[in-house]
Amino acid sequence: MIGGPVLAVETSCDESAAAVVQGRDVRSSVVASQADLHAPYGGVVPEVAARHHLGTINAVIDEALERAGVRADNLAAVAVTQRPGLIGALLVGVSTARAFAYARGLPMVMVDHLHGHIAAAWLNPVALDPPFVSLVASGGHTRLDLVRDLAAPQLLGETIDDAAGEALDKGARLLGLGYPGGPALERLAEGGDRAEHAFPVALGGAGVRDFSFAGVKTSLLYAVRGRDPGDAERADLAASYQEAVVRPLAERLVAAALEHGVPAVALGGGVAANGRLRTLVAERAAAAGLRVAIPDRALCTDNAAMIGAAAQFRPLTPWPEFVSFDAAPDASPAGVGA
Repeated sequence: MIGGPVLAVETSCDESAAAVVQGRDVRSSVVASQADLHAPYGGVVPEVAARHHLGTINAVIDEALERAGVRADNLAAVAVTQRPGLIGALLVGVSTARAFAYARGLPMVMVDHLHGHIAAAWLNPVALDPPFVSLVASGGHTRLDLVRDLAAPQLLGETIDDAAGEALDKGARLLGLGYPGGPALERLAEGGDRAEHAFPVALGGAGVRDFSFAGVKTSLLYAVRGRDPGDAERADLAASYQEAVVRPLAERLVAAALEHGVPAVALGGGVAANGRLRTLVAERAAAAGLRVAIPDRALCTDNAAMIGAAAQFRPLTPWPEFVSFDAAPDASPAGVGA
């Protein structure tokens, strides 16, 4: 673990985020969201995201240091999301963090964004230690990892097409809801009957750990095509559709934990903020005698505190060796945290 406060920076998509993390403690976490900026487009526009990061990241870093009561001279290291994500957005964060560290003679840690979501459950007050099985579900990723060592999570399964968050967002769009779609769909689903429509769940089977959401999305498209459902039916469609997306997440997470004999499960990623998913995981884990670790919603969506947590389990690159490091849009070929 790094012996002192770490400044962490996250710009993989549409949040400009910075945090100061010391061990398990989050001393500050600042997130500047771009949701309103991208709402007219119905999704994130990469070029717009990158340009907005350029205009906000320095102010976000300054605020994170001020809230933490930490001077730059007292930092032990700088951590930054290196991959995966939108390349333009990642370049802003990596370049800014690299310059910050170089100017102050600090070591750096390059972090995998997905490793950050896994490590978020390690932070206080959740403070989950391995072994556990982690589900990371977001707009771009859906995966299960067996975590016996936070430095090297082991991939158990992942989506073979759409991510769960993407499926929720696209379902919301089909039902005429605004952006961001996932929260809007959840609000609509609260007034609906989740058993009213039987949407398909792909890749069934007791031993399956992968996910697929393209089929359920197509089924919703066929259900609403050429029709204008009323408010009550839209609520039923939203509830049934949401159930078809989140239920396999909960079921396969708990099944994987039982298969590998670990005592706990953890959630991470933006979809982990979904109330129905949190309820399903809590119910199924309790029935199986498993501990459930779900960070606060602010640590489930993209943030820099989780990057500071993951940095505790990655090697420090001393000054100035990190000057040749750069951002990468793809996931690590060797797996999370490699």
